[in-house]
Amino acid sequence: MTTTAKYRARLPQLDQDRIFLTDGGMETTLIFLEGVDLPCFASFDLLKNGEGTAQVRRYYSRYAALARDTGMGFVLESPTWRANPDWAAKIGYPRDALADMNRAAIVIMSELRAEYERPRSPMPISGNIGPRGDGYNPGALMSAKEAQDYHGEQIAVFAETEADFVSAFTMNYVNEAIGIARAAKAAGMPSVIAFTVETDGKLPTGQSLKDAIMQVDAETGSAPAYFMLNCAHPTHFIGALKAGEPWTRRLRGLRANASTRSHAELDQATDLDAGNPVELGKQYADLRSRFRHLNVLGGCCGTDFRHVEQICFACEPVAA
Repeated sequence: MTTTAKYRARLPQLDQDRIFLTDGGMETTLIFLEGVDLPCFASFDLLKNGEGTAQVRRYYSRYAALARDTGMGFVLESPTWRANPDWAAKIGYPRDALADMNRAAIVIMSELRAEYERPRSPMPISGNIGPRGDGYNPGALMSAKEAQDYHGEQIAVFAETEADFVSAFTMNYVNEAIGIARAAKAAGMPSVIAFTVETDGKLPTGQSLKDAIMQVDAETGSAPAYFMLNCAHPTHFIGALKAGEPWTRRLRGLRANASTRSHAELDQATDLDAGNPVELGKQYADLRSRFRHLNVLGGCCGTDFRHVEQICFACEPVAA
């Protein structure tokens, strides 16, 4: 099926000489800083009415304006991390209504792109996919085929929209990542896989990041456009990255947590640990100095506009 997807045939962030910003920790920002009730961390639920939709627009607009004003690219990551059947059912969404919400999310991303994109600030749209289970705990593990069938439903919806690619965030075991990559490939969509790791730099299953990335590539014919790390602090994974090892070149994106807390500690936390935005920016700059191909930069849990702004300023001088 033909769509009006602008960058699906050639993702601009594959040019490693250009930095692309993303937003920060949307759900933690909305819950802890703006007092929004997000059932099951499902930000897509805001799109059910005009007030919530306006809040989503305001949230993204500040980040998109930062990218535009500094001459960087910006990845418009749709608020659909929880918009898959199991999570949606928990908050009362039938499948047809869920598909409508996924479509609506991409429409908003398209409208934001029309408003903020400039020739020197390309803004590809990502249809965001989250894990079937908990983001921190693998729980009931699916086979790669089960994951392909399950996530294929959401990916098929995105394939009919202006989404340029799909991104799977907080992947905590390899079979789910493989299934998503295969489903995206079958739908003609580029994919990005973002793994999360524990404080020891390994996936929650105990598999090393290196082995997880290499396994996904081996079992999908290197289907993902690139890989990312998200929902972990730089101090948790820096030891797992060895400059010069070929597999690290498959990593292009980083969306770290503000906090050095473990996943277990974050799960139990009743407060928001915002860490130190300036320090986080310096840690990103240090990683960029060793891994220049890390060019998609944003935040995850506990981060907000302050963190992404510091990452922006630390990693690239403001354009004149």
